[in-house]
Amino acid sequence: MDLTKEFSAEAYAGALESWDWLDLADALPLLATLFGDVILQTPGGFAFLDTVEGTLVHAWPDRESVEAALLTQDGQDRYLMGELALAAAEQGIVPGPEQVLSFIHPPVLGGALTVDNLEVQDFVVATNIAGQIHQQVLDLPAGTPIAGVAIEGAAAEG
Repeated sequence: MDLTKEFSAEAYAGALESWDWLDLADALPLLATLFGDVILQTPGGFAFLDTVEGTLVHAWPDRESVEAALLTQDGQDRYLMGELALAAAEQGIVPGPEQVLSFIHPPVLGGALTVDNLEVQDFVVATNIAGQIHQQVLDLPAGTPIAGVAIEGAAAEG
C-alpha cells in the first residue's frame, strides 16, 4: 500500500490556501500523505506540513533525506501514520484518487487518532478545512472549550 499521494498544482493550491498563516509563499508541494499532510520543498530544504498538529516542521536538508526518512519504520509512523492508514484500509476506508483520510472529529478539537474517527474526503476540502480550524484555535489557551468552528470559502463547499 502506497502511503503517499501526488496531486495537481491546482489541488495543492486549493488545499494550502487556508495555511497562509504559516507563510508557505516560497514552498513547493512535493507530495501528500494519505491524511492530507504535505511535504514541501522550501528555500532551506524540505518541510512537513502536519495537518493534525497544525505545524510546519523543517525536517530535511534535501530530497534524498526525505526519501530515506519515509522508508524507515520511524519515518512512516511519524510522518505517514502508516499503521493507522493500514488499519483504515483493513476496515475498507480507502481514499480514491482525489481523496485522503480525514478525521471526523479533528484531533485538535479532541478527536481520537483511531480508525473509527476516520472518513474519506476530498484532499482539497480536508486539508483546507484543517488549516482553517488550526488558524481559529491557534491563540486559544490550552483547555479552552470550543463551542463551534466556522468553515469559510469555496473549498468547504466541496
